[in-house]
Amino acid sequence: MSGTPGAPSAQDTKAPLGKATYEEWLGLVVIVLCCVLVAMDISVLFYAVPFVAADLTPSTSQMLWVMDIYGFLLAGLLITMGALGDRIGRRRLLLFGAVGFGVASVLAAYSSSPGLLIASRALLGVAGATLAPSTLSLIRNMFHDEGQRRAAIGLWTAGFAAGAMLGPITAGLLLERFWWGSVFLINVPVMILVLVLGPILLPEFRSPSPERFDLFSAALSLAAVLPVVYGAKRFAEGHLDWKSIVAVLAGLAVGALFVRRQRRSRDPLIDTKLFRDRAFSTAIVTTTVVQFAMLGMMMLSSQYALSVLGLRPFVASMWQLPAIATLFLGLTVAGVLAKRVRPAFIVCTGLTVAAVGFAVMSLVTADSGLAIIVVGSSIMTSGVGMVVLLATDVVVATAPPERAGSASALSETSNEFGGAIGIAMLGSIALTVYRREVEDVIPPGLPAAAGEATRGTLQAATEVAKTLPDPAGAALRQGSIEAFTDGLQVAVLTGSAILLVVAAAAAIALRPVRIDAQQMGE
Repeated sequence: MSGTPGAPSAQDTKAPLGKATYEEWLGLVVIVLCCVLVAMDISVLFYAVPFVAADLTPSTSQMLWVMDIYGFLLAGLLITMGALGDRIGRRRLLLFGAVGFGVASVLAAYSSSPGLLIASRALLGVAGATLAPSTLSLIRNMFHDEGQRRAAIGLWTAGFAAGAMLGPITAGLLLERFWWGSVFLINVPVMILVLVLGPILLPEFRSPSPERFDLFSAALSLAAVLPVVYGAKRFAEGHLDWKSIVAVLAGLAVGALFVRRQRRSRDPLIDTKLFRDRAFSTAIVTTTVVQFAMLGMMMLSSQYALSVLGLRPFVASMWQLPAIATLFLGLTVAGVLAKRVRPAFIVCTGLTVAAVGFAVMSLVTADSGLAIIVVGSSIMTSGVGMVVLLATDVVVATAPPERAGSASALSETSNEFGGAIGIAMLGSIALTVYRREVEDVIPPGLPAAAGEATRGTLQAATEVAKTLPDPAGAALRQGSIEAFTDGLQVAVLTGSAILLVVAAAAAIALRPVRIDAQQMGE
């Protein structure tokens, strides 16, 4: 491994392919803590919205920006920050990000206006984009033994998954005792810990021959990702209008320009030659697809728990814990199997198991309760865990050390895209079926505004039903629930079919691939 010139790293004194030391495993704890917080801040505001609205009185548009700006900038800047870490040093970038994340968290907690809260969330997104690719690329430099690297990636993956699912749970616990700013202040002690331990436990690494940083490419990458994520989010909210379509098409057009520039530039942010490796390309695609399934599942199952069963948000989020447990189980099983079988078998099996989980969820009905959702989502996440571990390991192992930051950023950008597409596509399918079927249960003579609200969401239909006398109100309530569950069934069966198709393709594409120390280029 090549270290930073003039600044020997913790790795420079060890045999290149030696086992990781106790110090490096402690360093992994620092990395995983960063992962948990970056993922947690995507969902931590879900429960705080009513409290923020009561205190700061933002407009509807401002509240949407408070919720969305973090994820938008996180997704849009991952590629840029991954390439920057390759050039200035991955530990240095992570520590800069920790400072920014801590400062932004304090600003967000004590925001006195909607504008300041939006700006603070934007800064959190920028800082999060520096942390995320740095963590995975540092694992590439810290763990050279095949089995240990895979275990480290499993813990890294678990950190992100746990953060995403624990965000609402943590927020619910804090909001029962403290004011809404506490959901941000929880970040500060962790970032202080990262700043204290990071320089001691984490090695530094940057490309031995750093290239010029292409600011225009960085701008193109941001301009490509943001419109696509924005358009996908509007699709998921039921806004299949010209704004959404133009946003996605514009993002794709800019993305084509970005790829063209990367292929011609002497100093690209992304080495497009990485995609010539079939294993790397397949890993990126499968990562995108499992995040598509994961986020789509979370969106649909949470809507069922909240809108059909009427559970409180905190109680509904607690029912996600079995899915977290089986995700860890999938990661563990994949790590054990990887010592004995090829990646193709594990990835194909994981995708198939995830497809079965989706199929189980399709058995849900208006009266079936939560058991089917919990069982189906738990089966699905066990398969997702198997795939994510191996796909991420393939990305890390096949990328050269000097490109680990860019490769990590690509992997995490595919996560963001997959999640956005999953929410948009599966959400749109469910909404389309719901709107078609709920039309049959809208009572004659219902005011136009109430009818339009009923067609919009199940939550709105429930509120409209409360204003009607029985039996009309009860019929509308039951009919809208059945329309929603029918939409959920079609959406998860579509997701299941997509997973099976990708499983077959991955089995073929990854058949000759083995991941071992020799492939790491050490």
